[in-house]
Amino acid sequence: MKASDLLVECLETEGVEYVFGLPGEELEDLLFSLQASDIEFIPVRHEQGAAFMADVHGRLTGEAGVCLSTLGPGATNLLTGVADAHLDKSPLVAITGQGGLERLHKESHQALDIVDTFESVVKWNTQITDPEIIAESVRKAFKLAEYEKPGATHIEFPEDVAAEELDADPLPPREHVQRPDPGTRSLDRAADLIEAADTPVVLAGNGAVRTPAATGLQELVEHAGMAVVATYMGKGAISDRNDSSLMTLDSGPNGEASAAIERADCVLAVGYDIAEHDPESWNPDLDKTIVHVDHEPAEVYRHYNPDVELVADISAVLDGLRTRIDATWGTDWCRGPRERIVEDVRRTPDSGDPFSVERTLPYLRDAMADEDVLLSDVGSHKMAIARSFPTYEPNTCIVSNGLASMGIAVPGGIAADLATDDNVVVATGDGGFLMNGAELETATRLGLGYTVIVFNDDDYGLISEKQIEHTGSHFGTELTNPDFVGFAESFGIEGHRPETWADVETTLEEVIPSDRMALVEIPIQ
Repeated sequence: MKASDLLVECLETEGVEYVFGLPGEELEDLLFSLQASDIEFIPVRHEQGAAFMADVHGRLTGEAGVCLSTLGPGATNLLTGVADAHLDKSPLVAITGQGGLERLHKESHQALDIVDTFESVVKWNTQITDPEIIAESVRKAFKLAEYEKPGATHIEFPEDVAAEELDADPLPPREHVQRPDPGTRSLDRAADLIEAADTPVVLAGNGAVRTPAATGLQELVEHAGMAVVATYMGKGAISDRNDSSLMTLDSGPNGEASAAIERADCVLAVGYDIAEHDPESWNPDLDKTIVHVDHEPAEVYRHYNPDVELVADISAVLDGLRTRIDATWGTDWCRGPRERIVEDVRRTPDSGDPFSVERTLPYLRDAMADEDVLLSDVGSHKMAIARSFPTYEPNTCIVSNGLASMGIAVPGGIAADLATDDNVVVATGDGGFLMNGAELETATRLGLGYTVIVFNDDDYGLISEKQIEHTGSHFGTELTNPDFVGFAESFGIEGHRPETWADVETTLEEVIPSDRMALVEIPIQ
């Protein structure tokens, strides 16, 4: 077989269903090998979109999403989405084409050192210089991408290597590597520290929803009556219907969740990633007892210096703590903050109120089932969703907050709609939407049906907010926009622009449960 055939057989052996990417001359053999396989190659409109699709596929399924590009500009366009997967701990395998090996020692057309370029945004990457190493390279790429903590890996595939003939077989995947159970002494010490606390709080991070740890966390919280605050990416680890939930670190009209965690004397950090939320914001005085529970040791950081670290399978740690903790705290001490948070997120606007993201969210929540997936782009709307969108199941509110890259929503919606049978909604601002809005064509070509909500303020609104906060004015942020409804309709997608709050409510109730592609523009004043 050709080397490209073997690489595709390796992908099939790994269970790959989709490869998102753009064609290129250097990918010719690989593309025709994909055509002859059971894998669906999905041509997209920009390589960044392909990487975001693979990124979101990995977040939702736990299996590495695969994106593909050619050499040079194709590979550099892929880079942002790969970096997003790297910092958001999403399993992803990127494959890039390359020119023939005979010209890589000198300057040549479109040739860049892509392996070196990708080095800082992947867990591992390699160039395949010999077809005999394909099976090992692909197996290693998937093993490392999916191993906790997951992330991105990269394989470069030169065109002359792809065309070579060989006789070889894929390496079959084995069960994922299992972390050892936590040590008894560490569990005992952690349990003693938690039981000695007056107001312990669980800080649920990305790892609490990415792994099966959510069930163990719910059981521990119910057993001990502990309050829970989530990071943006930890939303859904505990249902926000649970009286223990204070939603996220920034929830509440007056920062009630932050005030609660400031009152805490012990923080049980479960799957917490410093990359998404600076610990100085919740431990400014270095006065909290911290118990770190994760698959990796804690980052060295003055404001996050745990008293004990339990580096093991998160579920096993939580089960071990539950059997050792006899105390029950209850949530009376934070009942007031929770009630104010719940009242705020449920408040619908008066008929004369101007449109805003925050007041749209109660209507959006009511129109979505618990299992439906909301995917947020990055901008001021993301902050509102992170603070004020109640989430009831793990992995049903997808927020990019490691790299926090704009442009993820529309292509991410494609991957989400392919990965789940539930309804999918993507929320984006006007700035993020037009970064990858062309992927609407990809969505319609695939016959998908999800809802795109564009909050339009003709501005890079979050940057304006920060500038005004710091200086009293803003500069360089104002935009002009096309007719978004007309833009959607040009792709054959129904477009809506509600004029009243009643229109917002009825429109969302109509389009979200449907199987149609729809775009809803909400002008923010």
